[in-house]
Order: sequence, then C-alpha cells, then structure tokens
Amino acid sequence: MKRAVEFYSEGMKLCGDVYVPDGLAEGEQRSAVLLCHGYTGVKDLYLPDNARVLNEAGYVVMTFDYKGWGNSEGGRSRLAPYSRVADVQAAMTFLQLQPEVNEENIGIYGTSYGGATVSWVGAIDKRAKCIVSVVGIGNGARWMSRVRRMDEWFDLLDRSKADREQRALTGQSEMVERSEILLPDRQSAELAAAARRENPAAVGTIPVEYVDDTIGFNPEWVVGQISPRPILFITSDDDRLVPQEESEQLYAHAGDPKKLVVLHGAGHYEVYAEPAFSEVMKETVAWYQEHLPAKP
Repeated sequence: MKRAVEFYSEGMKLCGDVYVPDGLAEGEQRSAVLLCHGYTGVKDLYLPDNARVLNEAGYVVMTFDYKGWGNSEGGRSRLAPYSRVADVQAAMTFLQLQPEVNEENIGIYGTSYGGATVSWVGAIDKRAKCIVSVVGIGNGARWMSRVRRMDEWFDLLDRSKADREQRALTGQSEMVERSEILLPDRQSAELAAAARRENPAAVGTIPVEYVDDTIGFNPEWVVGQISPRPILFITSDDDRLVPQEESEQLYAHAGDPKKLVVLHGAGHYEVYAEPAFSEVMKETVAWYQEHLPAKP
C-alpha cells in the first residue's frame, strides 16, 4: 500500500510517499527504510522498485523529493547538498511518526549522489541505524575531474568562478543543459534517458552552481563518524559515470562494521535494471536483515 504524504523541512513543504508492506496486524510496527535519490533524480524515477523489494522483505519504506524537486516547495532544481541533508533528517523525523514504524529502527538508503547524502547524514545523525550507499560519491572534486579531460576540468572551474561572481552580483546562476555538468556515459546513458522521458518531473537544465555545490561536499570527510553503526557500499567495476574509486574511498574512510560490494560489468544506470538491480537489492536486503531486522 502506498500513501502520499507531506512534511516540512526548513519551513518548506516536501512531498513523499510511504509504502507499507502487506499483512501488518493492527498496531504492529516494523523497521523502516528511507530512500534518497540522486543528483537530478526524483522519487518516482527509480525508487518505487526499491520500495517494492523492501516491502516484500517486511520493511516500511518512504521516498520523497528534496526541496525544489517534483512537487516539493523550494528553489527549483538546485543541488544544495547541505540542504538535502536537512531534508533527509526531516524525512526521518516524519517517518518515525508513522503508526506502522518503530521509531528506534530507521535505516537510510541512497543511490548515486544520494549515496553521498546518506553517508553524510549517517555521520551526523545517530537515528540512522543502518546505512546503504549505492554507486555513491565520496569527494566531489575528485569525481568531477576524474570523468573529464584535464582541459575540460580547468574550463569547468573557470566557468564556475564566473558564475559564482555572477551569483554574488545578481543572485542568479546560469542555467545549462544537464549533460554539461553531469557528463553522460555512453555505456548506460540511454537507460537513463528512457527513464527520464517517461517521468514528467525529470529536468533537462540545471544551474552552473552545481559545480561549486559538488566540490564543497565531500562525505569521505565525515563517514568515519558512522561507526559503530553499519554501512554498506555497493559499486561496479564498470561504472563510467561514478568510478568504483568513489565507493572504495568512502569504504576506506569508514569504520566497522562496513562492507564493500563490487558488481561486475554494470554501468551506472544499469544498477536500476536487471540483472544488476536484483544484485543490488539482494545485498541491500541482506544487510538490513542482519543489522536492522524488519520485525525488531
């Protein structure tokens, strides 16, 4: 069962969905998992599939859109990584209030840039009892430079500086095609494009301020604070958009208990399609079942 919900973060109304597994007895409470989407994703793009699998495993699940995404209030289509952290924390609070949820047993799951977001949230908010980061980013500058030629990287930094100055003088950031900031990988870009074509909330343009936002948010700085709570990292040896190194560095900076799973031959967006999706969810469900059982 899915129900639409609304809650507030930093004074703005956010929209989400709560997915309740079948067969709950009256008054029964379960552990819950909060799902967090990535760089320019929205809650209805990929996450309903994750919610379905976790429901089948017995968990209450929640998805939501960050400020300015989907039908949520706020400045449109901004990355605002620290504001996203606040949104996740507000969503956790709302999820704890749901009658089907054991408020002491909340897990968080993030995919792509959401993997960075949940790594940060897990480090600063002990309510997150179990964390899963899938094809996430540990260091924004390393990631953005790694997927570009050196001259492209320096050109991007120059463009970001000019935009930063414009924002200070005018309050406005230049809007550009999404692909100018988030470089498409030929390997699995068509999968992403197909999913976005079918979702009216998907955006095609984003502000250049994404560059500054990305460079200034580096979860590997803080991920070590999650321990002794558990965190699982899932990556792929053939991800050409967010290289395997990003999850490896997050793993290296994290404390125990931790686990790193490396898929073989899957591109970045292929983790949302079979057969890689089932591999991701098999590892995810096993991690939650070990560290955050659905029925406490």
